[in-house]
Amino acid sequence: MNFRIPKVSLPARLLLLAVVMFAFAYALVPLYKAFCDATGVNVLAVGDRDIAEAKSELAANTQVDLSRVVTVEFDANVRGPWDFKPAVSHVDVHPGELTTVMYNFQNLQERSITAQAIPSYAPQEAGPNFHKIECFCFQQYTLAPGEKKAWPVVFVVDPKLSRDVRTITLSYTFFEIGGKTPMPPTAQAIPVVVPGARS
Repeated sequence: MNFRIPKVSLPARLLLLAVVMFAFAYALVPLYKAFCDATGVNVLAVGDRDIAEAKSELAANTQVDLSRVVTVEFDANVRGPWDFKPAVSHVDVHPGELTTVMYNFQNLQERSITAQAIPSYAPQEAGPNFHKIECFCFQQYTLAPGEKKAWPVVFVVDPKLSRDVRTITLSYTFFEIGGKTPMPPTAQAIPVVVPGARS
């Protein structure tokens, strides 16, 4: 018995290929999310639902260490003509306690800007023990001329933080995305005057 594969016209093959490609692209989103959940990759791209889940998990599972207090100081640095500062200069927290602090930002320029904040910690050993659940530093923002924003930072100081660390400084540097970096100043020759010498 001879089995023959029927000939398929080129338009039918192209249509089948388009359907397969669409189905593959449609399946990529849940596959990517499952891969990220399994491996812990892409932790910066946290969605609103994931933030709510993380907050509820922390509220249920975190042990607050009431035996000690850590002072968290807030610092804001800007690169450009805008206003950026924390609503409070510091807070005292118990390790394991969920805390929210607001940062205020205003675009003082006469044009729209896109900017992002980069965090840093002092002392350095505090970084791995400072867990941000929600932070404006996770993404870039575009603000219209004169526009004001207030952004939260929701964090927990890990109870595993060394007892020697009593103060943590969280510092943000806010800079414009795609902005021009100013050129360093050029050295100018200064004439040297030697007493008694003729010019």
